[in-house]
This record gives sequence, structure tokens and C-alpha cells, in this order.
Amino acid sequence: MRLLEERIKQDGIVKPGDVLKVDSFINHQIDTLLLNEIGKEFKRLFDGSKIDKIMTIEASGIAIAAITAQHFGVPVVFAKKAQSINIEGEVYTTKIQSFTHQRVYDVIVSKKYLHEGEHILIIDDFLANGCAMQGLISLVREAGAVVEGIGIVIEKGQMSGGKELRNEGLRIESLAIIESMNAETGEIVFREQAQ
Repeated sequence: MRLLEERIKQDGIVKPGDVLKVDSFINHQIDTLLLNEIGKEFKRLFDGSKIDKIMTIEASGIAIAAITAQHFGVPVVFAKKAQSINIEGEVYTTKIQSFTHQRVYDVIVSKKYLHEGEHILIIDDFLANGCAMQGLISLVREAGAVVEGIGIVIEKGQMSGGKELRNEGLRIESLAIIESMNAETGEIVFREQAQ
């Protein structure tokens, strides 16, 4: 998605350790017009797929998933990183290691919102080592639901997560795939993709 790649080049900040900061337009301050275009693109890419719900993980994926869900006309369910008194009854649970935060989270989804036989589109802002995605996939499968596909805004193609998930036969649509980043020069190289 050229619009996204150009915005990343313009406003993204490359940090040491394969970290790309896009907090000025995706995951702290949010450019809703850009997110609307992202939602439209996910709708185009997954058009014709049966999608009952969109799933993500808090917090950065929620805005992207919500705008995408408007284009599909379906609800969003998001995995929470902590149990709260607001979640009643039984939950699906798994552990996820965050690349960005370098810690392990217990994540949960109420069994009231994820059901057997539902077709789920998983949406997230980044795909790096794939740990968060594996956790979300395990929650969907634990519920007896189907992972219809995975939509990623920015995939770090130089890391193994996307390749491993594709090798499992999962359909992944990443809007921008980074081949390499240089923290010293700020240069970002994107993988060529069919538009």
C-alpha cells in the first residue's frame, strides 16, 4: 500500500533493535483518515471471505480493527492483557510475548464473545516475531472458531514471524512489508508487493 509506505518513510522513526516508531500516526496519535484507507484496503483484500468478527489485541490494534470492522459491518473483539472485574464468567486465555515491550502478557477473551464456528479476521498493527499472532490464533482455535485470515499494517519482513505463519498455511495480508531498516541513517527498504 503505497500511501502507507510513503507515510512510514515520512514520519516513521527507526530505532536500534529493529524498532520502528509510528506513534505519530498509527499507535499513539492516530491519523483516522489513513486508518480509514487501511480499513478499506483490508476489506478489498479479504472481500469474498466469510468474516463474522474481527479480532485484535489491546491496545494498538483496537483503532485499526474498529475502523476495518466498519467496512465489513461486523463487531470487533479484542484480547485483553489483564483480567478485570468487568469480565464476568469463563475466558479463553494464553500467554503472549511482546516484541516491543519485551515482556510476557497473559491475554484473555471472554467466552461470551468468541464462539465455535465463527470466521475470524485477525488484525494488528505490527507483525515481528509472530508471538502475539500465535497467541491470538490459539485463542480463536481454543474457541473452535476459524482463522479466516490475518491483516497486518506493518510486517517486519526481516524477522521470522510472517514466514513461519505463512508456512503454517495461514493467509496473511500485510500492507507494508519492511525488508530492512537502518537506525543510523533512518533508511527503510520495503518489499515489492503486487498492488
